[in-house]
Amino acid sequence: MVKELMHDPIFLGGRSETAGKEDLPTAQDLLDTLMAHRESCVGMAANMIGVRKRIIAFLDESGRCPTYTVMFNPEIIKKDGVYDTEEGCLSLLGGPRSCRRYHSIKVRYQTPEMQVRIKTYTGWTAQIIQHEVDHCAGILI
Repeated sequence: MVKELMHDPIFLGGRSETAGKEDLPTAQDLLDTLMAHRESCVGMAANMIGVRKRIIAFLDESGRCPTYTVMFNPEIIKKDGVYDTEEGCLSLLGGPRSCRRYHSIKVRYQTPEMQVRIKTYTGWTAQIIQHEVDHCAGILI
């Protein structure tokens, strides 16, 4: 179900809790909401729809065909190639803001089936994931 976007910086600034199998409906709502905003958004974290759980959904362009991916409890375990950039966010008012990102990241996460995976991402997809993982930690750009 498409949910309303959260814009409260105090709520968004709070750390999200570990997500589990019982949070599958939240993951589906997050994906539905991201798809509804696909013209202006490439990634979302659960706190952006009012749920403080460590769940992210994003457009994964790392393969041959772009797909939408959902991660439970993502954690960046390695990063390389720092650069400065600007990003916008549907939850924050105003224009793009400066931030620091890494060209390559290694992420440990759980699938919706709660299987642990480790994968390396680069470029644009890595930047999206970093933005959403920051959301889970209560870090706003």
